[in-house]
Amino acid sequence: MFRSFRNFNYRTWFLGGIISNIGGWMQATAQDWVVLTELTDNDATAMGVTMALQFGPPLVLVSLTGWVADRFDRRKVLLVTQSTLMLLALGIAALLLTGVMTLPLMFCFAAAFGVANAFDAPARQAFVSDMVSLEDTSNAVALNSAAFNMARLVGPAVGGILIVLLGSGWVFVANAVTFLAMIVALLLMRIHELRPRLKDRSTGGLGEGFRYVWGRPDLVVVFVMVFLIGAFGMNFPIFASTMALEFGKDADGYGLLSSVLAIGSLAGALLAARRDRARVRVLVLAAGGFGVASVVSAAMPTYVSYAIVLVFVGFSTVSMLTTANGYVQTTTDAALRGRVLALYMAVIMGSTPIGAPIAGWIVDAFSARTAIVVGGIAGIVAFGIGAAWMLWSGRLHRSEGARFRLTLDETRPVSVVRAMDPESFDDRVTATSPIRLPRKKKD
Repeated sequence: MFRSFRNFNYRTWFLGGIISNIGGWMQATAQDWVVLTELTDNDATAMGVTMALQFGPPLVLVSLTGWVADRFDRRKVLLVTQSTLMLLALGIAALLLTGVMTLPLMFCFAAAFGVANAFDAPARQAFVSDMVSLEDTSNAVALNSAAFNMARLVGPAVGGILIVLLGSGWVFVANAVTFLAMIVALLLMRIHELRPRLKDRSTGGLGEGFRYVWGRPDLVVVFVMVFLIGAFGMNFPIFASTMALEFGKDADGYGLLSSVLAIGSLAGALLAARRDRARVRVLVLAAGGFGVASVVSAAMPTYVSYAIVLVFVGFSTVSMLTTANGYVQTTTDAALRGRVLALYMAVIMGSTPIGAPIAGWIVDAFSARTAIVVGGIAGIVAFGIGAAWMLWSGRLHRSEGARFRLTLDETRPVSVVRAMDPESFDDRVTATSPIRLPRKKKD
């Protein structure tokens, strides 16, 4: 389960990531609560707009961010993005502590965070394959998810308590400090132990990555499933905060719901780390589980029962996302991995600008429970798409070892084989490099 920890660079990265992610979850809790209760009068639509501005840039800038992740040193890119995010957190803290923060200013900061994260996300995801071998990439992705959700267990709850005790501004200060952990981890890495990677210096840009994905029906199905659930089902800040208000809870109650969600998420990430590789069938089953759990959670009558079902929502969500991420990384050509991951991050993060405002409007026009049911239906539809592909792709067939057992042919790493210009061949190579055969032994 923890085989990636044999690598010093990955161990350093993992520790820095946990500390930084705790601060990130604290800030996310504070930002959502500030928009919902301090800058507006429980306006879920404004909260949806904030999320759209924060997650929109990865979709708009995808042609540039993927190229940067493939072309430049990812470690240096991350040092720049992490430092930028730290300065933005300090900027919000200063405005909140001085009492001059307004909703338009928060919108501007959300967009700035989105731009920085647009460059950070594909470089961060692809950097995993620079630290570990291809065989351990799926395990490292799952452990990354585990670290993310371990932080989610602590961050929202601590953030909610700090909001009540100290105020929202100090939560942003605390997050800025935690960014130092990731920056120090990047500086401490043994550069000579990073895996050399193939740099694609062609001019194909994002179009080449898009053509690669379009020629892989399995990746297209994965992207569509992730988009549906990302757009309509993963608006947890809106769902959890408005449900907390419906149950008569304050910021600490909202933070606790986020931490409860992380219990199932952590379990899903650890289970994914035990698998030898990412499989599409796990992704499909997790999407169906997400849909069912979401619909059930919308029917829960009390705060405690709603929190209990959130454990299963978190488990299925992270099982799906971790499997999708690992599958994309381990079956994609190394030269195009940054651009394909940029497309993947654009799908998963860019779906929020579409779904979050819609979810916020549904909450305001109908109820939070209605919005959660819509997200659950999106999960069930995603399950149907994945199941249909497995049936019609020809990969699903009867197992040779068991009469009544079905098996699915899984995708192995797929590389791009480029045609070479005939003029690039030189006969002088064969003339100066004869093939030497071993001499036969004399009897």
